[in-house]
Amino acid sequence: MLQVGIVGLPNVGKSTVFNALSHGGAKVSNYPFCTVEPNRAVVAVPEPRLEVLKRVFQQQDAYPAGIQFVDIAGLVRGASKGEGLGNQFLAHVREVDALLHVVRCFEDENIAHVESSVDPVRDAGVVDLELALADLTTLGKRMDKLAIAAKAHDRQAVHDLPAFECVRQALDAGRWARSVELTAEQAVSLADLHLLTLKPVIYLANVGEHQSDQASAWTSSLEPYATAQGAASMTFSAHLESELGDLPDDERDEYASALGLTESGLQRVIQACYRLLGLVTFFTGVGKELRAWPVSAGTPAPVAAGKVHTDMEKGFIRAEVIGYDQLIAVGSWEEAHKHGHIRIEGKDYHIAEGDVVHFRFHI
Repeated sequence: MLQVGIVGLPNVGKSTVFNALSHGGAKVSNYPFCTVEPNRAVVAVPEPRLEVLKRVFQQQDAYPAGIQFVDIAGLVRGASKGEGLGNQFLAHVREVDALLHVVRCFEDENIAHVESSVDPVRDAGVVDLELALADLTTLGKRMDKLAIAAKAHDRQAVHDLPAFECVRQALDAGRWARSVELTAEQAVSLADLHLLTLKPVIYLANVGEHQSDQASAWTSSLEPYATAQGAASMTFSAHLESELGDLPDDERDEYASALGLTESGLQRVIQACYRLLGLVTFFTGVGKELRAWPVSAGTPAPVAAGKVHTDMEKGFIRAEVIGYDQLIAVGSWEEAHKHGHIRIEGKDYHIAEGDVVHFRFHI
């Protein structure tokens, strides 16, 4: 399951963002380190196509993909050296697939700011610097070992050491590790280090319920910073989304319509995460369960089958595939078979967005 870690300085609204996305009831307080152990919540990925496929496959239930949000405690200056329980918090960051970096873009005299003033670019830089410093420590330890092995003419060490040096130079220059171009083999070696700055990032500009001119200026200043880091950015009002989430469905829709909101904050964040990670969705419906499955674009059919069950990947024979739109136009899986619309794909087929798939396999 996709895991997205919510990070940022203390008192920027991380737990409020978490609650807005998950209604998880995370504790929200006006002091640093309110969140020590990370709060976790799994939410369903909105997928309207499942309701249509339920009728096509005549299934009672449909199971959407899930995404787990992890509310990680605030990072402060010196976290890479253990300040503010930094080592513990950085360990939680290593576990997730992507980062939702919450940056404060609102004024509130009742909520203390650990840096004494609101400055989104500075605040984002504080957290990013700590992640980079932690990576430099990790990288330095590995490179010391590689240097010894390279002197002994270890081929892998000789191959990896120049690439690792490029990553270290990038971190020293204030760039993230993912900005360095590596060969596939070097990328595998580097992935073993679980570097924090290899993770995809969305900078979430947390604005107040009513966005002021100052807030607009703050969010605008964050966009070029995110671009320079090779990351995405978006605006989000945790306070407003929390209020909407507490309303009954009919009142929520009416309030959202009055505010000109066409989709929820959760939908926007999930869509941004999918784009950031390059994910596509395929469906399985033949048999007992109808489900949506997220995989990276370009995933081979056997690997996608393994998402359903490991036996399917091990004993993969073929995939029977049809696009969602074509299946809906035909009306049923049986009719699609009857008219020859089901494609037979082998191990080299790459799953595409909207594929409806039935995997054939032997045990």
